[in-house]
Amino acid sequence: MENVSKKIAEYLLQIKAIKLQPSNPFTWASGWKSPIYCDNRKTLSFPEVRTFICDSFIQAVKSYYPDVEVIAGVATGAIAHGALVAQKMGLPFIYVRSEAKSHGLGNQIEGYFEKGQKVVVIEDLVSTGGTSLGAVRALREAGCEVLGMIAIFTYGFQKAAEGFLSENCELHTLSDYNTLIDCALETGYIGQADVETLREWRKDPSKWGV
Repeated sequence: MENVSKKIAEYLLQIKAIKLQPSNPFTWASGWKSPIYCDNRKTLSFPEVRTFICDSFIQAVKSYYPDVEVIAGVATGAIAHGALVAQKMGLPFIYVRSEAKSHGLGNQIEGYFEKGQKVVVIEDLVSTGGTSLGAVRALREAGCEVLGMIAIFTYGFQKAAEGFLSENCELHTLSDYNTLIDCALETGYIGQADVETLREWRKDPSKWGV
């Protein structure tokens, strides 16, 4: 999977799904200042990229979870990716909202599934892990057996690692922060000074730039 990780990092940089601006930080919805911004929805607009990601997801699912019965996508960023994976694998697809709808049937999980079915969760991005693990909990509460989660990219925050550990949920990713930084440096996208800034940020992103 090492070659896959590097290739996806290259793609994300090429299509500007990931932007690195150490000298001009972004502000996340949480209020955190960040030298990096990731928008994996952009991958859907590039056929070559979305196909490679879909095939990589399938390879990972087959490798880690050969007993999978249902593919679940986390709303909204991973709905399309999950549906593509399920379609190619000939499996049922469902998706999980961040919370139950306040109208209609009041569903948090959309689609048909049965209690006890083995589910693999597809995610586009794992940051702190809150939204991702919320989807895992919702599926388990609904009676599904969650085998694990596979995401396109992770920042690799310690908080997320601890969260997945405490929820007893495996997390695999197609690419990650360290691979991305190495790739960006290798291609001249950033310089060595930027690398130090990016690595320092990840140590305590909530206080960085404050």
